[in-house]
Amino acid sequence: MIGLAIGVAVILYLVFVYNGLVKARQVAEEAWSGIDVQLKRRADLIPNLIETVKGYAAHEKSTLEEVVALRNRAQAVPEGDVAGRAAVEGALSQALGRLFALAEAYPDLKANENFAELQGSLETIEGEIQMSRRYYNGAARDLNVKVESFPSNLIANVFRFAKAGYFEIANEADRAVPSVKF
Repeated sequence: MIGLAIGVAVILYLVFVYNGLVKARQVAEEAWSGIDVQLKRRADLIPNLIETVKGYAAHEKSTLEEVVALRNRAQAVPEGDVAGRAAVEGALSQALGRLFALAEAYPDLKANENFAELQGSLETIEGEIQMSRRYYNGAARDLNVKVESFPSNLIANVFRFAKAGYFEIANEADRAVPSVKF
């Protein structure tokens, strides 16, 4: 009788741990979809932004082409390649920053209502991407802890639960503290 009770307790514990791993994996996948939605919103905004800027800064063709090329590369990254997507999206963010820097050289562009609206929308989306990234990285951390911690790692290995990659800044220059001079 005691052996049966211990057997049932062990089985219930294994089910509990397995279900916790499944839940953590689902939360990480749901969090990644949140990032993916925000990145898609940003990618959809870029063609409108490029068309608006083209009329004002036609000779800045290389910057415009770089933004378009990076947008296309970002959309071509295979699903589930978090590190690859993070690297391309980081480069795209830098290119968009250079594109907005162009507005400083073109007062008419800076004053254009459509450009200002697109810039505001993009800034809002960038903030939402940051929030989504933090949420995803937290969910990935929780899953990774369960996958690596004893005794749940035993069950994770048996059922092939994998660690989730973090959505990180790939360019070390982006991590540097900017210098502010007055």
